[in-house]
Amino acid sequence: MTKSDSMALANPSEETPKLKQEMPKWAITCMSVGLVVAAWEFFGRDVNPIFGSYPSAIAAAFWVLVKNGQLLAALSQSLKAFVVGYGLSVLVGVPLGLLIGRSRILEAAIGVFITGAYAMPLVALVPLLVLWMGLGFAVKACVVFLMAVFPIIINTWLGVRAVPKTLIEVGKSFVASDFTILRRIVLPATIPYIMAGIKLAVGRGVVAMVIAEFFTAISGLGAIIINAANSFDTAKMFVPVIVLMVLATLLNSFVGWIERKVAPWQVELSGRDEG
Repeated sequence: MTKSDSMALANPSEETPKLKQEMPKWAITCMSVGLVVAAWEFFGRDVNPIFGSYPSAIAAAFWVLVKNGQLLAALSQSLKAFVVGYGLSVLVGVPLGLLIGRSRILEAAIGVFITGAYAMPLVALVPLLVLWMGLGFAVKACVVFLMAVFPIIINTWLGVRAVPKTLIEVGKSFVASDFTILRRIVLPATIPYIMAGIKLAVGRGVVAMVIAEFFTAISGLGAIIINAANSFDTAKMFVPVIVLMVLATLLNSFVGWIERKVAPWQVELSGRDEG
């Protein structure tokens, strides 16, 4: 046994990085999706078409909806309400969460209402919102806003409360104003919590978008789902469902990309492998 071999045996951790080739995350994701789709295709063909469908039939229905323009028109109609409601939830939720987290008075005064509203089944309020706003665009955007804003507020609020007190004291020792402490210390430390809240709001916003289309004027992707279900066209019904899943996944990935650009130090601190 040579001297180099004995050193390698004595320090196996030094050889591990060279020998160990980790599979990229995107490759694992693609393999997982491929296995699920293949299993669904294989077993789905034995299911009665009224009760279920399979990927190749869904793809054929997708192509038909794309060719006749129905899917793109419905997606555009649905996204308008989603973008307005979701955008307003971010613009309102982040500043409000920061203020509640930094103000003991605001936390005591409205914190209980924020927590209660988050737990409340907001779907039950849709008929009341219809009475107030009608069946048009405004009520759909409002439903998306109400479903998406509370996760953002609560996560931002908790993020502010989690900022180490020593950091705040350092700012005060340099005679920094409350606004400077909020902008230079609290906000950067809270970014991971804010982004987590925004990611959670994506899913709730997408669900709210479809709920609004079910309970108000039936339109957009919700209309395709309802009409296909009423005609027992399961493959066609799955098309908007899959589109919404892909849309939410892409939006979450986009938010994660923004987080890495805005706060690159968080990746280094957490030690996450983004490959």
